Amino acid sequence: MSDQDVLERPIENAAGTGSETRALPANVEAEAAFLGAVLIDNRVVEDLQTPIRADHFYAPIHQRIYDRILTLLDRSATASPVTLKPYFEGDEALKELGGTTYLAKLTADGQGLLAARDLAQQIYDLALLRELVTVGRTLVEGALDTSEEVEPMRQIEEAEASLYKVAEGAASGNEASSFSTATTKALGMIQTALNSGGNISGKTTGLVSVNEKVGGLHDSDLIILAGRPGMGKTSLATNIAFNCAERWLNDKRDGIEDSVGGGVAFFSLEMSADQLATRILAEQAEISSEALRMGKISRDDFQKLAMASQKLAELPLYIDDTPALTIAGLRTRARRLKRKHDIGLVVVDYLQLLQGSGRANDNRVNEISEISRGLKTLAKELEVPVIALSQLSRAVEQRDDKRPMLSDLRESGSIEQDADMVWFVYREDYYVMAREPKVPTEADDIVIQEAHAAWQQQMEQVYGLAELIVAKQRHGSTGKVRMRFEARITRFSDLAEGERDGGYD
Repeated sequence: MSDQDVLERPIENAAGTGSETRALPANVEAEAAFLGAVLIDNRVVEDLQTPIRADHFYAPIHQRIYDRILTLLDRSATASPVTLKPYFEGDEALKELGGTTYLAKLTADGQGLLAARDLAQQIYDLALLRELVTVGRTLVEGALDTSEEVEPMRQIEEAEASLYKVAEGAASGNEASSFSTATTKALGMIQTALNSGGNISGKTTGLVSVNEKVGGLHDSDLIILAGRPGMGKTSLATNIAFNCAERWLNDKRDGIEDSVGGGVAFFSLEMSADQLATRILAEQAEISSEALRMGKISRDDFQKLAMASQKLAELPLYIDDTPALTIAGLRTRARRLKRKHDIGLVVVDYLQLLQGSGRANDNRVNEISEISRGLKTLAKELEVPVIALSQLSRAVEQRDDKRPMLSDLRESGSIEQDADMVWFVYREDYYVMAREPKVPTEADDIVIQEAHAAWQQQMEQVYGLAELIVAKQRHGSTGKVRMRFEARITRFSDLAEGERDGGYD
């Protein structure tokens, strides 16, 4: 098909009957006028607010011309009909339009210079409409095709993923960033760290000691937070989620634009939304979560709860407790929350409760690998940090030193491979408490009494202390962070300055 009749290219109607044909949305005249403006004044490209790529043009010859213009400009050369001529003398499509004289015709009318930005916006908008047509056609064809297994939910998830890409203006794929662009973004992160008073170049965890160790939660990073049952990994995740959302809300009220906080999407596959909300309420009202669930609270406690709930009402914290969620379904829902609420952090509790696509042929290791890769892809796609909680294998319990190691990550080595950071939560008081010897009576001998006294002394040393073990960190060093954990209200907090070292690395 020639470039002269490119507008005649038909598409089938929405029903797929072929009884109607319509031209794809395009304005070749606007494309020609814009190219003419660029060839007259190359600075037009620099002033564009809309990122125009060659594939945004409808006419193939216009795509090739604009691509060559960008190549010349990247070399700091001038793009004009004269400098373009050698590259198009053998172009068959251009010959149909009059040969290289077509390049000169583009600049004959300089009207495009008066509305270059408007022309660029129209070219961009029409390109997005054509992408929508492609998504719609693919959706219709997939829905009408019943020759294979019917999976409407998978088709919906794929359609939403395609629509999200169109909405982000990236339906044709992201271009590689120049080093200049990458360094500018890096400097912006450093500036954010300076503005926040140091230590944070990503989203805040709300814990000074953790921020100092990891520099905050970085966009596009996958953070695996793992621990054995009872260690408090869900509590730490909810603490971080609340702190990040609260910081964003406070910064917004104070008129701070570049906040180190952000809206949070919390996918709770283990607990219901009301159970998770109860935990956060207990933490903020400083009331035992157990007493809260059983209703054993005083009127003063209820007033604290009412005040805490008012505070939480405005919080940009969104809880999704959909059970049996697939990794594709989670990504779809996260994209939707990003689009509607511009979330800055995703938390998944927990990784092993997610389901794969079903293509793993009942191989759990392959399924977990698919899930961890999907979470890393989600972090990069949304450009937000993703915290995924993970179980540890029972091998921890067989060792004298119960501190977890990377080899303890359950079911797949790909979790460690895909993660940018791996954190382990460890509470020694949990294990010491489990080893409580017989409580002595007056009739017991000195050995039993001394054993219990020694246990009490050890318990006093470790009670209420927790370690966050940073076992992997692409951006910095590994090591341990000591924190305080109040089990009654499930809250982690910083230790006093002099308590943080405690003889640990």
